[in-house]
Amino acid sequence: MSETLPTVLDIEASGFGRGSYPIEVGIARPDGTTCAFLIQPLDEWTHWDPKAELLHGISRERLHREGFPVRQVARWLNDELSEEGKAYSDSWGYDNTWLSLLFHHAGMLPGFRLEALRILLSEDQQALWSDTKEAVIAERGIHRHRAGEDARLLQLTYQRTQQLCQ
Repeated sequence: MSETLPTVLDIEASGFGRGSYPIEVGIARPDGTTCAFLIQPLDEWTHWDPKAELLHGISRERLHREGFPVRQVARWLNDELSEEGKAYSDSWGYDNTWLSLLFHHAGMLPGFRLEALRILLSEDQQALWSDTKEAVIAERGIHRHRAGEDARLLQLTYQRTQQLCQ
């Protein structure tokens, strides 16, 4: 298949709302490969929602043990995404806020824009989205709420809805 897939970015976080921060960022590249990094929380990042941990399954202790420094993750994102110049997210409001927080604390500017995935979707694709996404999860046995796998899920759902609407 020769179509180019959009680059999709997904972020898992310590919770939602005030005080939450990014704990994992993942991307699905146009060729379908994925990559994700856990993020070491900064000392001032103290908010932790046990309900969020139940969803993503990542403990704060694991972040301290296996996570990468904020600046290193920001540098990696710029290295990955600067050439293309943009990535897409299905939760733009949250993901853009967490991305801004990451880059602010890294003392860097993002070399790319994050845009809402829905701007790529036709009305027909939007109508099929939810059912198609559930079908892809079931077929592929995707583990939800991990950044790399969620980014790939969104990319595959985009591709399938595009095929169904042709």
